[in-house]
Amino acid sequence: MSQPPRLSAATLDRLPPAIARPGYDRSTARAGIVHLGVGAFHRGHQAVFADDALARGEAGWGIVAASLRSPDTRDALAPQDGLYTFALRDRGSIEARVIGSILALIVAPEDPEALIAAIADPAIKLVTLTVTEKGYGIDRATGGLDRSDPAIQADLAAGAVPRTALGFLAAGIDRRRLAGAPPLTVISCDNLSKNGEILRTVLAEFASLKSEALGRYVSDEIAFPSSMVDRIVPASTEADRATIEAMLGVRDAWPILAEPAFDWIIEDRFAGPRPPFEASGVRFVADVEPYEHMKLRLLNGAHTAIAAIGLLAGFATVPKAVADPSVGRFLNRYWDETEPTLSIEPVVSRAYRDALLPRFSNPDLPHRTSQIATDASLKVPQRLLAPLRERLERGESVDALVFAVAAWLRSCAGVSDAGVPFEIKDPALSAWAGRPSAPLPPSAETEAFLSFEPVFGRDLPQHPRFVSELREAVAEIADQGVLAAMKRRFG
Repeated sequence: MSQPPRLSAATLDRLPPAIARPGYDRSTARAGIVHLGVGAFHRGHQAVFADDALARGEAGWGIVAASLRSPDTRDALAPQDGLYTFALRDRGSIEARVIGSILALIVAPEDPEALIAAIADPAIKLVTLTVTEKGYGIDRATGGLDRSDPAIQADLAAGAVPRTALGFLAAGIDRRRLAGAPPLTVISCDNLSKNGEILRTVLAEFASLKSEALGRYVSDEIAFPSSMVDRIVPASTEADRATIEAMLGVRDAWPILAEPAFDWIIEDRFAGPRPPFEASGVRFVADVEPYEHMKLRLLNGAHTAIAAIGLLAGFATVPKAVADPSVGRFLNRYWDETEPTLSIEPVVSRAYRDALLPRFSNPDLPHRTSQIATDASLKVPQRLLAPLRERLERGESVDALVFAVAAWLRSCAGVSDAGVPFEIKDPALSAWAGRPSAPLPPSAETEAFLSFEPVFGRDLPQHPRFVSELREAVAEIADQGVLAAMKRRFG
């Protein structure tokens, strides 16, 4: 049996009438955005809003999308003329449309000059990034640039061809500066608290090491608004591809399926024109930080805890994990502890919190716990330990937060409670010289991990109450298994 034709500009007219498609002439659309890190989240979030803007006649807001590593997205979408299916999926319902806002795809390692030229193009007004926490070259001890990072060192060498996000940004911005092109706005869309400030700090430091003039220009002329992004976009599966193929009658190599809920809140600070995304629900505010903390601590922190618990208990997906009553009770205790650490209005945080369990339990979006657990050692400090520190300082209970940290610690061994091994994708953890090389008794394991300074810092290992409670939680999980320990603690 022959395969159906591929989704492309030539096959759009074959789609069923119910499938929305780009309502604009893509041949006249112009790029105004360069995006670094063209993964599933970008295509289920920022690219959708750009598609909406193009459909409203805002022709100058198409996207040049760049991968800094793998050619996989380019290889999937280039034969499709950059088109892909975006589907909202929620408890049996599915609504699909074709997105056309990605006008060009670059694989930076193959053609670094193309990416530098794209950033330098005077028509580009905005650069957005989804490169994950590890893509910013942050020294977690100082908050500045990690000058010991081999990739950063290579990009700082005279005449180097860039390979990091910072290297490409600096090269493109420098070319713009020298050509007299308008300054850029650069927006981090990664889950980092004060992500705009962090990006400005590390890029300005990187740029100043390339040249003092470039460093001053980055600090003085480039805008770095912070932003909060929110939408659950699991990795697509072969079953997803089959579902979309059945709906469209054509084959899409890499469709995106996401939940209906979304948010994108951006600090209203731009070096040039503001993107026309408000009609799609994007919000521009004076201060993003309260929203950042709410999402990082309520959603992302809960996700990190669920991922560790799921790996230990054998739950492959978030919906399966939260279906266990003990996990639900733990999450409510976790939110009871984290919600009071927020600075946002209680009515806002309560509404956000109340929507999380229904979002997590959506059976049509089986977000894999192993995917969420990727690079967990970079996430635990902000998502779990930041609110934990605040509660410790106030003398408040930290039972659920400590339990979440203990579950993560236990999951780092890569073996479930049933003795089944699983893969740990966490290069920072793997590179840690003090990581135990063999199974240790719980007390010794806890002591070893407390020396992991990039995660725990120097203060928490000296905090008697924290150390005592962490030891106890790790021992309980090791002895009883994570679900039994959680049930005993939280009902």
